[in-house]
Amino acid sequence: MTPPEPRGTGTNARHEARRSTRRRRVILHSIVRALLTTTALVVLYYLLPLDRPLSTSTGIRLAVGLLVFTTVVSIQVWQIAHSPYPRLRAVESVAASLPLFLLLFATTYFLLAREQVAAFTEPLTRTDALYFTITVFTTVGFGDIAPRTETARIITMIQMLGDLVTIGVVARIFVSAITAGLQRRSMTTTEPDSESVDTDPSDIKSARQ
Repeated sequence: MTPPEPRGTGTNARHEARRSTRRRRVILHSIVRALLTTTALVVLYYLLPLDRPLSTSTGIRLAVGLLVFTTVVSIQVWQIAHSPYPRLRAVESVAASLPLFLLLFATTYFLLAREQVAAFTEPLTRTDALYFTITVFTTVGFGDIAPRTETARIITMIQMLGDLVTIGVVARIFVSAITAGLQRRSMTTTEPDSESVDTDPSDIKSARQ
């Protein structure tokens, strides 16, 4: 005769199955949102009518763009720290902030190259400008495209400094926000699951019942 299962075993199994399904759904939605955000920013970069002549307002727009980037990062840090899924929220934040930063400089390089033919070693299309921006960000530096004029070199140096800030400071801030979010969430959890990606807060209430 088969011994009876311990009381509550079936309930716990169903609860664990629901939690696992919910966790996979949340992860999938987070990945999809991150991909859609990155795709939307790239498509917008290629579709925007960049036909204005280069002027002092271009530098002002670059400064405003960097200010917007800083504001976006600040908002995202707060959202990560207060999100029930801080790790997943951080992935979405990177998918929005990093492309925004790169496309901002790619747009500036494209406008500069179109206005000043000698600004770079060759004329730049939008793809070329994005390619150059990414090579500067990753410090690859193939040398096929390089700034030649003083203006182009100044903007490139600004991006280099911005790259250091983005990789060093912003990344560290995101990690700190994730840690703060996990600590904040653990305060409401009786038995935190350290092996899971993120524990659904709704499971806490179900587990207590």
